Amino acid sequence: MTAATTAIAATPQPPGPVRRWFLSRLPVSDQLLLTHRNVYILPSRAGLMLGVTLLLLLVGSINYQLNLGYLLTFLLLGCAVVGMHVCHGNLRGLRLQLEPPEPCFAHQAAVLTITLSNDARRARHGIAVGVAGGDQWSWTDVPAQGSERVQVGWHAPGRGRHALPLLSAHTRFPLGTFRVWTYWRTAAPLLVYPAPEAPAPSLPPGEPRPGGVNARHASTGGEFDGVRAYRRGDPMKTVAWKKAAQQWAAGRDELVSRDQAAHLQTSELWLDVGQVGGDLEKRLSRVSAWVLAAERLGLDYGLRLPGREIAPDQGPAHQRRCLEALALC
Repeated sequence: MTAATTAIAATPQPPGPVRRWFLSRLPVSDQLLLTHRNVYILPSRAGLMLGVTLLLLLVGSINYQLNLGYLLTFLLLGCAVVGMHVCHGNLRGLRLQLEPPEPCFAHQAAVLTITLSNDARRARHGIAVGVAGGDQWSWTDVPAQGSERVQVGWHAPGRGRHALPLLSAHTRFPLGTFRVWTYWRTAAPLLVYPAPEAPAPSLPPGEPRPGGVNARHASTGGEFDGVRAYRRGDPMKTVAWKKAAQQWAAGRDELVSRDQAAHLQTSELWLDVGQVGGDLEKRLSRVSAWVLAAERLGLDYGLRLPGREIAPDQGPAHQRRCLEALALC
């Protein structure tokens, strides 16, 4: 089971009144079984041209009494009728299943993964899945009694929780003279995080823990104890000279540098939206970048929002909780 090429579609234009009434009658579900009730068929442009051609052949055969003309006309007509039934059956009977969409950041394409299952003993060829009204489609073939996955990209309008767009699947197999399609209204929402500010700003200073290491050092005037071995490229201002003097006195010629990560860990790192300047979207964008940076450094960090506070922690679950809170702020 392989995934087809991802197609990215923009947000379609709002439908008209009749189309809106029609779509409101469609069921909302993350799983759809295609039957004769929700699969539609109409001639394509090629099919209309074929119909006009057959009409001209029939008129010419009648006018000139051409037996071979009758034979050719009805032979082509029979092929078109058989192609119509094959085209309709190529889509009918498929089962579409939407996997829960993963959250994404604003201004990025959300990837919707759809599984097409085929219980029939014949393969389904030339199936296209995409956003209804868009011009980008993911094409795939579904094997007999098998399944196939396709990925459809969609640009969400902005941060927050959004309903997914109307999806569609269609086919023109085998002759291209008919177009068979269906519409699909999914139920799963998509969560869009604020776009992180780029380049990522430096993290804010940590707040001293009550009675913690920083508080004791602030009262005694001592130097911060969080140090690590000197690395080539470290700026000289980060060298802990008192610690280096102690190393030299002990007979070891080693330099040590202040560890900023350790400094933050002995403090409480709070990412406060209210302490950032600018409009709301810029503030959320900066705090989103801070969340990613703190998680990348393995730091404990908390989040403060208007009316809500998330205690300091770390890990993928904590990062997801913070980003979700920012998205819904």
